[in-house]
Amino acid sequence: MDLNHLKGQLAKPQPLFLGEETAFRSAVLIPLVKKQGAWHILFEVRAFTMRKQPGDISFPGGKIDETDESPLAAALRETHEELGIDQQSIELIGNLSPFVISPAFVVYPFIGIIEQSELNTFNKDEVEELFTVPLDWLLTHEPYVHYVPVEPKPPIDFPYDKIANGENYKWRSSRMEEWFYEYGNYTIWGLTARLLKHFIEKLK
Repeated sequence: MDLNHLKGQLAKPQPLFLGEETAFRSAVLIPLVKKQGAWHILFEVRAFTMRKQPGDISFPGGKIDETDESPLAAALRETHEELGIDQQSIELIGNLSPFVISPAFVVYPFIGIIEQSELNTFNKDEVEELFTVPLDWLLTHEPYVHYVPVEPKPPIDFPYDKIANGENYKWRSSRMEEWFYEYGNYTIWGLTARLLKHFIEKLK
């Protein structure tokens, strides 16, 4: 083994986590909007005609395409496609740590300011409606949580004969947190609630 070669390889930029390069990668923008002198966070209600998660509440964003220069470029592109906003008018103020949902799925969140005057129209093929929640409300209202059990279930062709204890192997179970924010008639939950909670904790 050539140690100098190994050191050179390890000195190169590394992926954020093992599997990042092959994971499903998406990026979202957490949009801040100033209304009547107060800061709000903008949310989308996904169109009911969408194939995935119709009617769910989300931030603008989506899959990072091969043509996107970076996760940020993807977040800005998706925001433009969904809200019709000029990418150049979005004032980026920072980002949150990537959310690694699993080795096969990671989300890169960014925070940016959108002028209310830009919100004149949106893509009705993807967005049912827009609404905002005052930042002051989010800072003073705690979300509640439900836990979803997650247990591994190997397929029938799993090679039990290759592992210690075979079919009696004790798989490690876990539980998934699902956070909920209730604002008026809107329920913010799932990935959007997790990102929102992390952002609000940063502010606190």
